[in-house]
Amino acid sequence: MRVDTTGKISLDHIYTRPDPRSYFSTLRELDYNIPELAKPHFSRLITEYRDAYGTAAPSVLDIGCSYGINAALLKYDATMAQLYDRYSGPDAQGQTRGTLLARDRELVRSGEPANHVRFLGLDASDNALSYAIEAGFLDGAVHADLEDGEPTDTQRQQLAETDLVISTGCLGYVTEKTISRIIEAHGTRRPWMAHFVLRMFPFAPIAECLAGAGYRTVRRDGFFRQRRFATPEEQSLVLDRLSDVGVDPQGLETGGWLYAQLYISRPG
Repeated sequence: MRVDTTGKISLDHIYTRPDPRSYFSTLRELDYNIPELAKPHFSRLITEYRDAYGTAAPSVLDIGCSYGINAALLKYDATMAQLYDRYSGPDAQGQTRGTLLARDRELVRSGEPANHVRFLGLDASDNALSYAIEAGFLDGAVHADLEDGEPTDTQRQQLAETDLVISTGCLGYVTEKTISRIIEAHGTRRPWMAHFVLRMFPFAPIAECLAGAGYRTVRRDGFFRQRRFATPEEQSLVLDRLSDVGVDPQGLETGGWLYAQLYISRPG
């Protein structure tokens, strides 16, 4: 498997397919589960925001949303196990994109949302965003790479309407450039943020960016398994990177898993 500049295997190909089958088939083999672990933390933060501001249905921006996984988990109370069965189970390969979408729309229509929240997805993959919108998981989408350029006026308006910003693993590839552009789109208003960040990626540059914009960031206790290492080579390269950034992997990454930490940022 090819590795990227961070030492992790490159999984770029699973984010650009017309439907999520390759995404879930690949990640199932690696026990990828960080959205499931993130779910109660995001849900709690949404509730806290709702209570603090009296907003009945807060709007959430999911950075690196891919096929709308966090939206499916939080809005419709799906689980990763259910999504794995849905897109990589025994009958998945016999489906078409159209039949997969029909099943997803039925899930969306089948009951009251578990969480009254609006989801806006930000991603560089047009295919992933299109699927998530057509399925009904996302309420809106911003197809952009804010590492490389400013949002358009329309995109800036979409970003400005969000109340919370979340991510489950893209920070590190996404840097303070994207975070800064999201903040700038809000003008004087400041959305709450919650980011799960792999320990191999220092959070300090983003924390400094947030502090400069008037945020206070707290790292929550605990470590969160993202997925298993795909190969011994990937583990070795990540362990080297952890050493380079001064992070001790003993008892965590040495055990065969990538681990993330949770950072909560609020204005004030």
